[in-house]
Amino acid sequence: MSHAFIVGCYYSELKKAFGERGVRAFAHMTILYAQQRGSRMAQRAIRDGKPLDFASYRTYGEWQGTEAAVQCMGGFSSRILSIAPDHEEHIDRCPWAWQFQKMGLQECGVVYCTHLDRAIARGFNPYITFDVLQSVNDHDCCIQIMRDAQFSESQTFSKDPKNIKGFDYHCGHVYKTFAEISRSVFGTEGEAIAAHVLDAFKKEYGPKMAGVLQSHLDTNFQMI
Repeated sequence: MSHAFIVGCYYSELKKAFGERGVRAFAHMTILYAQQRGSRMAQRAIRDGKPLDFASYRTYGEWQGTEAAVQCMGGFSSRILSIAPDHEEHIDRCPWAWQFQKMGLQECGVVYCTHLDRAIARGFNPYITFDVLQSVNDHDCCIQIMRDAQFSESQTFSKDPKNIKGFDYHCGHVYKTFAEISRSVFGTEGEAIAAHVLDAFKKEYGPKMAGVLQSHLDTNFQMI
């Protein structure tokens, strides 16, 4: 749940320091971070000669569920209501929503989840549409729809392990991207926010994991 912890800390610090401006900055950070993820997925699909459709979107995802999340809070739980023409999925349980609730930051979850998957899809291909109608952070479930996905009953979406990134990478990505935009928008005050987030992360997860987070500050997350 360390990834959601970083996101929640940024939201809390930005809102506390800048109010509604901080929330708008947080939404922008989320969109930029997500579009970079989608772009990396697209780069790999193009490299492999695959179309930038929703089938490739599913296949080239960088995430993989972790056993730690399953043991901690049960992992993901979802229901598929339709596969064609639109793929509609309702998510009843999510590790990110669990962490946001634990931090008392469901409102952060609403903002983050409203923008995240939409922006990943735009970064992958701006001509496909991923709709998020509601979030489990303030409803009984998330409703996510891949418009005109046209999946079939027999389709499977196996991810290549070479494309999966560990959570050290994903945590480093979200921390760095949010830190850069925080500094760009708010100057030295934004730098202080990133420092506060890192300090909170160190207190929660220890100096070793904080060091791993910092080790990714030089990583170019726009390239595969």
